Amino acid sequence: MTRGTAFHERTSRLNERLSWEDWWGYAAASAFGDAIDIEYNAVREAAGAIDVSPLFKYVISGPDAGRLIDRVITRNVAEMQVGQVFYTPWCDERGKLIDDGTVARLDEDSYRWTAAEPNYRWIKLNAGGLDVRIEDVSAEVAALALQGPTSRAILEAVTGEEWSGLKYFRRRSATIDGIAVDVSRTGYTGDLGYELWVQSGRAVDLWDALFRAGEGYGLRAVGMSALDVLRVEAGLILLDAEFTGVRNAFSAEQEYSPFELGLGRLVDFTKERFVGKGALLSEQKAGGPPRRLVGLEHDWRDVEGAFARHGLPTVLVLGTLREAAPVHAGVDRVGKATSTTWSPTLKKVISLALVDRTRSTPGMRLDVEWTVEGARERVGATVVELPFLDLPRKRD
Repeated sequence: MTRGTAFHERTSRLNERLSWEDWWGYAAASAFGDAIDIEYNAVREAAGAIDVSPLFKYVISGPDAGRLIDRVITRNVAEMQVGQVFYTPWCDERGKLIDDGTVARLDEDSYRWTAAEPNYRWIKLNAGGLDVRIEDVSAEVAALALQGPTSRAILEAVTGEEWSGLKYFRRRSATIDGIAVDVSRTGYTGDLGYELWVQSGRAVDLWDALFRAGEGYGLRAVGMSALDVLRVEAGLILLDAEFTGVRNAFSAEQEYSPFELGLGRLVDFTKERFVGKGALLSEQKAGGPPRRLVGLEHDWRDVEGAFARHGLPTVLVLGTLREAAPVHAGVDRVGKATSTTWSPTLKKVISLALVDRTRSTPGMRLDVEWTVEGARERVGATVVELPFLDLPRKRD
């Protein structure tokens, strides 16, 4: 049964299209108005509020909390300071990706861990012999992403505090209209932004306070469809689009190493141990995995030509296509485009793609299948480095 999040009392009133999608049993708004362009532009030009409450959330606490997390994730928890947030993958014993998410250090002995899929059992299985407490607080804690160039001004207005000092991937506590909120300098849009973590019982009060403060800053509610375009521009991977978690894979082709997905920089081999370390070391010694995540920029003339051959004008509706499209080098199939969208900021058609590592060098030319009127056309594309859009304000 699909249910509403802690913000549903507000989001349901705004969702004039009744456009919903299921996110792990929660109703998430796909779009709030007639066109997602408005919501996309809100984030890139002003601010957007995105309900990300369906994320799975775990609080890990106790004397051995850090040791447990260090056993599981590929990053080195010993380097994490109180108030810091890590984005990280974690793997099975064969070095295949289970999931990715964030770990925030709340104090000396407690952490908040977020994940796209349920991970309580996996965390628990790795806690043997440790003095640690694992709490699933997914339903108790709501989360709202405040993203866009005016997000800091809104946060300062609503808290009465200065926020320029909170650096990228850091967090601190705050009070908003008497509501205890944990604020992290994180997001999934590639823009300046924050994520606000609040007890579910105060979620609606937080929403109202933010929108009162944001009235003069262009704050709008933003749905999943616009978020999908924003994260592709930012070169950010999505579960069940760019990769399949190994627990749901049916074949070796559906299993992924962090190094295939551009996450190799987050694998710390200097750690004494973590689940999958041996397998990942062996993979690297053998030359690395066969695939690589890349960006593709499509040739506009080829896109126009694909429509013109059917006597049609070029029509692109803003949104992300997540049906895999074959990628070719000459007659050889060398990979697949996983998420394709029109970028309103870059004025280009772009794709995240997994391709053979021999075809992953920036500047290489490839072809992507593009279907028009049921006919498979080919569109030329150039391999580019990710992210497509790298806004300095994201880190400022």
